[in-house]
Amino acid sequence: MRLTPGTVVEFPQLSLRDSGGKISTVNLREGTAYVNFSGAKNDEFALTFGHEKLALTHAAHLRAEMRDTDATLAVFKGDVQVDGPSGAFEIGKKQSATFDLADQDRYTLAANLEQDPYDSWDKQQEQYHQRYTSNGLYNGYSPYAYGMSDLNYYGSYFYAPGYGMCWQPYFTGLGWDPFMNGAWMWYPGFGYTWVSAYPWGWMPYRYGSWRFLPSYGWAWQPGGSWAGWNTIPRVVNPPRSFAPPQPPTAPGRTIIVNRGPIMSVSRSRLIIRNDSAGLGIPRGSIRNLGRISQQVKTEGSATATVHTAPVRSLAPMSPTSPRVRGPSGGFSPRMSTPAAAPHSAPAAHSGTSHGSPH
Repeated sequence: MRLTPGTVVEFPQLSLRDSGGKISTVNLREGTAYVNFSGAKNDEFALTFGHEKLALTHAAHLRAEMRDTDATLAVFKGDVQVDGPSGAFEIGKKQSATFDLADQDRYTLAANLEQDPYDSWDKQQEQYHQRYTSNGLYNGYSPYAYGMSDLNYYGSYFYAPGYGMCWQPYFTGLGWDPFMNGAWMWYPGFGYTWVSAYPWGWMPYRYGSWRFLPSYGWAWQPGGSWAGWNTIPRVVNPPRSFAPPQPPTAPGRTIIVNRGPIMSVSRSRLIIRNDSAGLGIPRGSIRNLGRISQQVKTEGSATATVHTAPVRSLAPMSPTSPRVRGPSGGFSPRMSTPAAAPHSAPAAHSGTSHGSPH
C-alpha cells in the first residue's frame, strides 16, 4: 500500500493465520491510498472508506481517495466488489466510482479513469519494486517482500567468514555507523522507536541486528523472529568508542540526529560522498549504484545523474506526511510515500523538538 502526503489510515486488524495467510483491514480516513494486492493464497485484504467496504481475495490494483464531501475508487487492474448503504456492486478494470458522502454514499459509476497526479508515482514505485525485489544475491531470509527491493537497490549482500550472510549499504566506510541519520520518535502505545532517515532504513532497524565486522565496518545481519519488530535496533560487537543508541527518558519528544555528510545538488546531478549511505538518493533514480560506490570509496566522492524525478518536492517527516494507526492504538511504521526531491541536507548537528510525531 502506498500513501500520498496528508493521508490518514487505521489498521483495525493485522493478523496471521496458522496457514501463513495474512489478514489486513485498513480504514482510510482521509487522503489517497494506492493498493496493489497480489492475491496470494489465503491472504485477505479489506478496505473501508466512508460507509463503503471492499474485500479482496484475488489480485487487484486500485486507488481510493477520501475528501470532505465525496470519495472516489478507481480500479486499474482486476475487479472489486463494494458493499455500502446503496447495496453491493462491482467495479471492473479501468472503471471508477464516486460516492456522495452527504447522501448515504450514493455513487456514480464511470466507464473510464480520471488520471491523478500521483498515478505516475505509483507506477514508478511498482516498477521499482518488481525490478529490485528479485534482483539481489540473497533473498531467502525473509517471508515478507516489504523492504527487500530497497536492500537490493541501495546495498549488497556478502558472506562474512565466521558470521554468515550480511548486508551493507553502498557509500559507507569504516567511519560510518547505522545511527548517523534519523530520529527518536515517540509513538503512543509503543514508546520511543528509532526511525532511520535512510531510504532503505526500515527492515534493518526492525529485524535482525547491526554488527561491526573487522575490516568490513558495520553490516546488517538478518535473523531473529519475524513475529514482532524491534523498536530499538539490536547492536552486536560495537567498537569500544561507539556509544549504543539510547532513547530519551522523557516521553513525547522527537530527537533528530543528523551526523552524516552533506549532499550537494546541482539541477539533476548529485554529488555523492562517502558515508552518506544512500541518503538523498530517490529510489531507482541512479543506475549502477554499486559501481558508483566503488568510485566513491577510491576518490571520496562521485557525481551522478538523476534519471527519474519524484512527483513533487516533499520535505521528509513533514506535518503532511501520512499517518497510520495500528490495532493497539499506537502508530505503526509508515507505508511507502513519495520520495523527497534531492536537496542539500542541513548542517550536521543533533537537535530536539517537542511535541508528538506525525
